[in-house]
This record gives sequence, C-alpha cells and structure tokens, in this order.
Amino acid sequence: MSGRLGLLGGALVLSGVLLLGATAAAGVGLGSAGTMSGFSVGGTGGMMGAARGGMMGGYGTTGSTAPGPGEAGFVAGTVAAPRVVRVIAGPGYSFSPSTIGVARGESVTFDVTSMGGLVHEFMVGPADAVAADAAGTAEVADIGMMQTKSVTYTFDGSGPYAFACHATGHYEAGMRGTITIVG
Repeated sequence: MSGRLGLLGGALVLSGVLLLGATAAAGVGLGSAGTMSGFSVGGTGGMMGAARGGMMGGYGTTGSTAPGPGEAGFVAGTVAAPRVVRVIAGPGYSFSPSTIGVARGESVTFDVTSMGGLVHEFMVGPADAVAADAAGTAEVADIGMMQTKSVTYTFDGSGPYAFACHATGHYEAGMRGTITIVG
C-alpha cells in the first residue's frame, strides 16, 4: 500500500500504515457529564506521559466511566489516595470541564494539560482567593503546550470553590471554572 490512500473498515490506510481515530484507538472520550479525573503539585509529562498514563492511558483517563460524586458506587478521594481529575487548559482561554463536582472533605489531584500554543497556570481553592490571585492559594504555573502538571487540594471548607488561570490576560478573557460540592 506504500504511497497510496485507502479506506479499510472505517480506518484510514496511508502508506501502509493503519491510522485509527484517537477515540477508537485509545478509548478516549468524555465520561458521563463530561467529567475527567486528576490533581497534585508536580509534572507528569506530555500527552502520552507514561508516569500517570498521560491523556492516552492510565488511570482516570477521559474515557473513564467511574461514578462521580452523588452517584452510586462513587469513592471519594482521601489525603492518602486522592481522586484524579483531568483538566484541559485551552486551546485559547478555556478549561474543560469548566465545572467539576467534588464531595465535601474530598482530596482531589487535578492533572492539568495545556493544549494549543499558550502557557497556562491552574489555581484552585476558595472562590474569593482564586478570583484575587491570592498568594498561598494552591496552583501550578508555566504549563506549556502538551505538558501536564498536577496539584492536589482537599475541599474541607464550606466553599464556594473555583479554579482559574491568571497568566496575563487569561482570567480577564474568562479562563476560570467552578467547583461544585456534591453531597
């Protein structure tokens, strides 16, 4: 098949290489309610990151069908074993998902991957501290294109909680989201 294009059972064959769509080949897609899993201060590599599976594998991937807070079978993260929530920063000035549900008292590790050419940060905590870009609020900075960095936070107060990117102009452009306490 070298040098030829062909279609084989819904897959593209290009120069003798079978290419499958990322969602089919890797099982990547949004779980129920568009939820993702991950968070804790540190770096985990790129999209294919082996350390924690990256976007294309490992635990808590975007294809996860694990129950969320308030659903039967949900297991809340603990300080010793935080639940992982994956967040996509960008492309542009947005987060996906933009609303994340957590259980009261739950510890969550957010694995944040930057998409597109912009460098982002991810701050999480009480909504007023996040909005004010307050010193001491949990955050990871300088998340470059196709990088994943992590931060862990325990939601042990009354809330409300939020997350945001305060890279120059990003917050003002709407790059922020909400944390909803469920249960």
